[in-house]
Amino acid sequence: MPGLGVVFWKELADYFASRRFIILFLLIGIIGAVAIYTAGQTIQQGLVQAPTEFIFLRLFTSQGKGLPSFISLLSFLGPLIGIILGFDAVNSEYSRGTISRVLAQPLFRDSWINGKFLAGLATIAVMLVSIILIIFGLGLHMLGFGPGGGELSRIGIFFAISVIYVGFWLSLGILFSVIFRQTTSSALASIAMWMFFAFFLYMLAGLIADQMAPVGPQASAAAWARHEHISDLIMRISPTTLFGEATSATLIPSFRGLGIVALLSKAQIPTNPLSLGQSLLIVWPQLVSLIALTVICFAISYVIFMRQEIRST
Repeated sequence: MPGLGVVFWKELADYFASRRFIILFLLIGIIGAVAIYTAGQTIQQGLVQAPTEFIFLRLFTSQGKGLPSFISLLSFLGPLIGIILGFDAVNSEYSRGTISRVLAQPLFRDSWINGKFLAGLATIAVMLVSIILIIFGLGLHMLGFGPGGGELSRIGIFFAISVIYVGFWLSLGILFSVIFRQTTSSALASIAMWMFFAFFLYMLAGLIADQMAPVGPQASAAAWARHEHISDLIMRISPTTLFGEATSATLIPSFRGLGIVALLSKAQIPTNPLSLGQSLLIVWPQLVSLIALTVICFAISYVIFMRQEIRST
């Protein structure tokens, strides 16, 4: 696609030079560093009492002094990164009247929108790599040792899952940027979808499960299992839930799932650490679902944009 590289590097430079990106990066970096520092203190106290394996991975999953874990922070704040990078990617060009002049050059439409999306993904990847390197530095300082080979592999997979997760919200922001001509409308629609998936879907899942499989104090174990199964199926519509399960299975080697069957097996079978291949078998459906959601969102925005009429102003 001629012109793809030009658009990519131009958009990448714009993202890194924008004030909102710098502010958001500093905000997430500072909050993440504080969460990792408090988690590291908790881990240090636990090591004195009972040393365990995979200590470095616990920096990402442990809570400390009232702060959530790093993966919880990323699950909550990651969508904001994608939305901020994508909600005005297209309609801002319409409002400034620059899109007709850009596309009047020897540049294909698909190269233009693909370059914007790839530049956004690259920006997300650089941001996450920088934050993970900060975590490495804090971990080395607080624990006195670095991650092993198995831990590095799991952290690499966690990085890839995080890029896909934030990339979904980037593609969703671009989709609303293509649909709505006003940046405020696309921003509100993106934030509304984030709030629905992050908060309201959990309440909706409980209500639907109560209607389809009502339970009470005298309910049987089979009724409770069906109730939880319905609730889990509905919550897995949310990319936030998919990301939480995928990262938990990757960074917690003893993780076997969140369903009722996994909880029962955990109570009956010793939770020995799983190998990386076994953890990937657990995370594979969630990872495929996140990739599919990202591709579908961007494909819809791609088709709509390619069919839009662009007039010179």
